[in-house]
Amino acid sequence: MTVNVIGAGLAGCEAAWQIANRGINVNLYEMKPKKYSPAHKSQNFSELVCSNSLRADGIENAVGLLKEEMRNLNSLIMECADKTRVPAGGALAVDREGFSLLVTEKIKAHPLITVYEEEITKIDTDSYTVIATGPLTDGELYEEIINLFKEESGDDCLHFFDAAAPIVSYESIDMTKAYRAARYGKGDADYINCPMNKEEYDKFYQELISAEEAQVHGFEKKMVFEGCMPVEVMAKRGEQTLLFGPLKPVGLPYPGTDKIPYAVVQLRQDNSEGTLFNIVGFQTHLKFGEQKRVFSLIPGLENAEFVRYGVMHRNSYIKSPLVLNKYYQTKKYPKLFFAGQITGVEGYIESASSGLVAGINISSLIKGKEMTDFTRITAIGSLPNYVSDSTVSNFQPMNVNFGIMEGLNERIRNKKEKNAKIAQRALEHIRTIEL
Repeated sequence: MTVNVIGAGLAGCEAAWQIANRGINVNLYEMKPKKYSPAHKSQNFSELVCSNSLRADGIENAVGLLKEEMRNLNSLIMECADKTRVPAGGALAVDREGFSLLVTEKIKAHPLITVYEEEITKIDTDSYTVIATGPLTDGELYEEIINLFKEESGDDCLHFFDAAAPIVSYESIDMTKAYRAARYGKGDADYINCPMNKEEYDKFYQELISAEEAQVHGFEKKMVFEGCMPVEVMAKRGEQTLLFGPLKPVGLPYPGTDKIPYAVVQLRQDNSEGTLFNIVGFQTHLKFGEQKRVFSLIPGLENAEFVRYGVMHRNSYIKSPLVLNKYYQTKKYPKLFFAGQITGVEGYIESASSGLVAGINISSLIKGKEMTDFTRITAIGSLPNYVSDSTVSNFQPMNVNFGIMEGLNERIRNKKEKNAKIAQRALEHIRTIEL
């Protein structure tokens, strides 16, 4: 028996790994390096196209809990992330290239996984298949998916726009103006901080909101996902908006003082060598020349070398509540599963987690075993239960959060204490699951 996994992103690699580790042959199809999407540049698998941060690592945070659950479930993505992590305070960030390379090496070395460098445009619903082609699925395959579920979901997949932040070289940052610090002094000083006074901020703000944006092709209706809001779009919501978002200065006083800057732009290490840093929260779709002009107004970045400019791209996702069940299995075609952001889960870790669940469950289906509902008690189970919930109105991409998990039977006022109890319950449940 062989399972076809289409797409070698985070979800596809995790699904292939889980299936192969259960003794089932996998044919993994990836169109790179013969063909690239607008957002992808590397020939390696599980490429991180936006931030290199996998977000919070503590289990009192829902995504931190999700990561710990995945570690308990022998996740390939978490193993590679932990081995390639770079300093990022309380977050788990990875060396972008090192992470992708390690995933690629492990996948290609697995004796039960065969990699085919080719684009798939047709889906055989009679073959065991996991579709993990990501939110940039387009062309013939996009049309094929639409046609498969036209009766359930209409003529089109849903879609929104996503954006990535620029990356600069460390040696080009003026450290006489910038300084290293952790917010409130917690943890190591892993972030580089570029402070602004009010005059500098006002000038930057005016130039940002008047800068020329790149034209986005493919859709007439713009739907921007709140979790990846372009910085210029956020700025246009009000002059103070950035000061409560990515330019929030609280907890970051000037070195050796208790004086707080008017605004602070943070940069986070992007590779293990510490030679590249990304501008935190600066997802953008400004024209490249405008990015250079406007972002060079930030103190410390006047002469910054931009090794990658920010980009904006279309993200598509299926109408999962109409199409999928809580195992990421399609209701219409029992042998066909979906995984990754195309299902409507949002975020690197969420995407990988869906591949893990889909991989486990398609393996169980093949072996005649009962499939696993991880349930809303767990973070990993809350996501497929959410995306398959037919009562959800105005279905939109969703990051993992405690709000979609099952609550406690007791009232706890302290949020951190409550989240810790939810996390403890989830991890205890994960350890009881036989796979």
